[in-house]
Amino acid sequence: MDFHHTKNKWSYTQRNANATWIRTYTSLIENHPIEQALDIGCGGGIYTKALAEMGIPSVIGVDSSEVMLEAAAEYCHGREGISFHKGDAQATGLESASCDLILERALIHHLQDIQPCFSEAYRLLRPGGVLLIQDRTPEDCLLPGNPEHIRGYFFSCFPELAEMEISRRHTSAQVMKNLEDCGFHDIEKHTLWEVRQIHVSKEKLLADIRARLGRSILHALEDAELEKLVLYIDDCITEERDIVESDRWTIWKAVKR
Repeated sequence: MDFHHTKNKWSYTQRNANATWIRTYTSLIENHPIEQALDIGCGGGIYTKALAEMGIPSVIGVDSSEVMLEAAAEYCHGREGISFHKGDAQATGLESASCDLILERALIHHLQDIQPCFSEAYRLLRPGGVLLIQDRTPEDCLLPGNPEHIRGYFFSCFPELAEMEISRRHTSAQVMKNLEDCGFHDIEKHTLWEVRQIHVSKEKLLADIRARLGRSILHALEDAELEKLVLYIDDCITEERDIVESDRWTIWKAVKR
């Protein structure tokens, strides 16, 4: 997916962070005073806004794409305490020791070498500051599909997508080793089933799939292949009911000395 193309501007602004996410992250930072947070790789600003709604006074969304930042600014319009900055995850251009919390959600699978990204986060954090990384490990990705775990259907329909997905994912051991090498301590690993979206009907889900909204991996499929996937999911889900779509994620928490 080209995050710099205007055709994809609204791909990551079509939903809000779910209450399960808010509760999980509130518990992860409850013993840490947070005045300034960064959302690095903020995309359309969904989680930038969520951090502000958790009561953090100042949140800066950082992204390398002007297109994404424009969408994020519109998505978060009117919410106090939020600003945006164009910068690379490995070299943000922001001041050293300037924040108490950094969120990197769905970022590191876009990076082949994650250590420079973690080194930059370490530089940006004040002593005692917290880095929270949320991404999928290979194990998270390969769980089978069901009416709650829609992503699993992608890989049973197109096994080559699974190979592509695994090739860009980092293992938990790799993440934790790189965090340690950068000087972080008190490193923890958590698992989260995050509710992505509640679809009021199967038709709403299938329309969401067709639009590729918030699903960068589907941009690897041609239109005809995408339609094949839609029909496959349609056959797999036989009940007509609300679909509570969830994805399994791994969260790593690390603290700067």
